[in-house]
Amino acid sequence: MRVKLPLEELERGELAEVALVEGDTAWVARMAELGIRPGQQVRMLQPGSPCLISLGAARLSLRLGRMGRVLVTPASVYAYDEGQPSTYRES
Repeated sequence: MRVKLPLEELERGELAEVALVEGDTAWVARMAELGIRPGQQVRMLQPGSPCLISLGAARLSLRLGRMGRVLVTPASVYAYDEGQPSTYRES
């Protein structure tokens, strides 16, 4: 079983895979429009509220709160699950 944690708990530079987007229907739809959907990789650029993430070539500033939440699986966890070395973390 893969570990899932809230997006905002990632550390600066940490790579993760979106596992779940849940909340208000309109909010979940908006996140999907922005590309934040299960299976997508994101990197935390600046933790906090709002947090700054990179998603492909885009950078997004998100204030996560009562409308919904994004759960992610850190790269070190899913790389280990797939038998690959976990070299995704930046120093």
